[in-house]
Amino acid sequence: MSGAAAVTSEPAGTPAGRPVGLPAGEPAATSMTMVKALNLALRDSLRDDPTVHILGEDVGALGGVFRVTDGLAAEFGPDRCLDTPLAEAGILGTAIGMAMYGLRPVVEMQFDAFAYPAFEQLFSHVAKMRNRTGGRMALPITIRVPYGGGVGGVEHHSDSSEAYYAHTPGLHVVTPATVADSYGLLRAAIASDDPVVLCEPKRLYWTTGPLEETAPIGRAVVRRTGTSATLLTYGPSLPICLEAARAAEEEGFDLAVVDLRSLVPFDDETVSAAVRATGRAIVVHEASGFGGIGAEIAARVTERCFHQLAAPVLRVTGYDIPYPPPMLEKHHLPSVDRILDAVARLQWEQ
Repeated sequence: MSGAAAVTSEPAGTPAGRPVGLPAGEPAATSMTMVKALNLALRDSLRDDPTVHILGEDVGALGGVFRVTDGLAAEFGPDRCLDTPLAEAGILGTAIGMAMYGLRPVVEMQFDAFAYPAFEQLFSHVAKMRNRTGGRMALPITIRVPYGGGVGGVEHHSDSSEAYYAHTPGLHVVTPATVADSYGLLRAAIASDDPVVLCEPKRLYWTTGPLEETAPIGRAVVRRTGTSATLLTYGPSLPICLEAARAAEEEGFDLAVVDLRSLVPFDDETVSAAVRATGRAIVVHEASGFGGIGAEIAARVTERCFHQLAAPVLRVTGYDIPYPPPMLEKHHLPSVDRILDAVARLQWEQ
């Protein structure tokens, strides 16, 4: 595993190779929405650890714009689930102070682009405090960011900003694509002594799935095996890649699909093994292509799998434009057709 986080530690309670446990009292395979699973993860964390506090805009009485924090203020009180002013820099700055004094704040940035005013606090202090203090002061802050498109959001409501976070040494960056991972990764993030940015794909908030044990932060998961080529993806693009893999069968291609889950730390081992098995790879994500996560992944795969590659690593991404208005976003986002077009360009004639 590797990535941009320069000084990190394994999340508490989730050592490498060990799964994240199921919620207390919930049987395996219990089906629920992603919103419900995130809410359950927050509730269990508040119940298990009195140092956990939630803060953000409308997280209290309203229960959050997407109702992820619904009922938490009523159950645990306004001191544990705190409504804040509409000031993202102030919210994260407050969380820094809380963490310095022994608390575990969970910050909600209401929408992806709303987080930008807090970048100075995040980049200059949250990401650097452990290194600045020679490891003596950790900032166990979890920053929840609903992100990405597909919901018809207007400007400032549909950005894919994961590359900003992943480029910043000192931060862990994870993004769930399943109900189980939304619970497991959030619980692991809150337990971690390192700051974790949890990018939550809001287009998947209302998807349903079972609760089951999941891999820890820093591990990718092969969601579908294949022999023709490997699709590398994460978050909101996973369902599109799985759909494309099913459609590709009609054209004679057998596509593997890898869910990265964790952008930092990055699981080079799982990714490289999946690419070597097929000899071809395509990276798929919603964010713009230039300087995006896909560029880093393509470079890492090329460095590690060069002699097994039968074709260059390709990317299917959002276009290098400001996020378009709702009626045009379907043309901007990766689609099954765009993925299949990329598969056809993998130099099969060789």
